[in-house]
Amino acid sequence: MIDNLVLGLTHGLLLLTAWRLINRPELDDERAVPAGDDEPKPKWGRKRA
Repeated sequence: MIDNLVLGLTHGLLLLTAWRLINRPELDDERAVPAGDDEPKPKWGRKRA
């Protein structure tokens, strides 16, 4: 019983996450990404050589 509950819960959360990601307005908007920024900036630390 617990196994089915956990499987249902995790799959439901994955579906909810996918649904929210698919419906984001930035997904199909070319203007959402700044032009000319070819290399992504590192989030932490300094840039490696």
